[in-house]
Amino acid sequence: MKRIKKEDKVLVLSGNNKGTEGIIVKVFSKKDKAIIRGINMIKRHTKPTPRKPKGGIVEKEAPIHLSNLKKLNKNENELPI
Repeated sequence: MKRIKKEDKVLVLSGNNKGTEGIIVKVFSKKDKAIIRGINMIKRHTKPTPRKPKGGIVEKEAPIHLSNLKKLNKNENELPI
C-alpha cells in the first residue's frame, strides 16, 4: 500500500463527502487523519479577539481518517492505485 502524503490527490470513500476528490493539505500521522482542501467543512463559533474584534462563525476543514481515503494515480487521471 502506498502512503498518503501532503499534496497527494485522494478520493473520499465514505461519509458526507463520499465520491469527491481533493488535495491533502496536512497529514496527522499519529492520529491517522488528514485534512483535505475544501472537503469536510465545519463551522466553528469564535469569541472576539484582538485580531478579530467581532468574533463570529468560521468555516474550516476538519480531519478525515486515512481509512476513508484512497490515493489517486498522478499519471492517469482519476484511476485509483
